[in-house]
Amino acid sequence: MGLYSHAPEGYECPFCQIVSGVERPNHGTKQCDIVYQNDHVTAFIASKWWPNNKGHVLVVPNLHFEGIYDLELACATEIHRAAKIVALAMKSTYRCSGISTRQHNEPDGNQDVWHYHLHVYPRYKDDNLYQTRSYQTEPDERQPYARKLRDWIEANS
Repeated sequence: MGLYSHAPEGYECPFCQIVSGVERPNHGTKQCDIVYQNDHVTAFIASKWWPNNKGHVLVVPNLHFEGIYDLELACATEIHRAAKIVALAMKSTYRCSGISTRQHNEPDGNQDVWHYHLHVYPRYKDDNLYQTRSYQTEPDERQPYARKLRDWIEANS
């Protein structure tokens, strides 16, 4: 655990499980939600959505870093390389008019999973992303979005 660790004792990191291929039954992200993966990072459709910004992606390092404080700079480069690939795929397949990225650290910074992750959101005119509430999705709802992004990334890599 890093200098600023907030993970409770015995924490089982859900993002480490995704990266390693472990699926938790009836819980969040599935392997079929992964849209991009290399030796350094994994990008997947998030299981929590906002009503007007469906299909947003989380980019995580494959190694466990809780937050920005202990994230290795080389890994940060890989995260942003993957975020750029995902953003280009979203622009092409979702036909969004913009992209936003967000990253949170510590409880007061609104972090809720104790593994560094960068959100990549498709944005649309007047989408009210920051004024709406999120909701939990089902795997079947995420699949068309994952397929579009995966197909674009594979065709343009």
